[in-house]
Amino acid sequence: MKNELTDSEVKLIGMKSLVDALGEVDAARFVSLMLREPSDYTKWQRHLWEDRTVEEISQAAMNHVRDEHNNSV
Repeated sequence: MKNELTDSEVKLIGMKSLVDALGEVDAARFVSLMLREPSDYTKWQRHLWEDRTVEEISQAAMNHVRDEHNNSV
């Protein structure tokens, strides 16, 4: 079983994910927007996946873990 990630690892992986998904400029823009605009994380998170079922989200998470494992071997 994999050890829990450190805070630094979470930040690095999260930023890499943002850059991979958005590119460097829009990833920086996303971070800036999240820090600048007051928001209710719970409300924001509720709407984040409203177009996907729990099963779809779960499958995407399992695929991600599998892909990360395959890329590290």
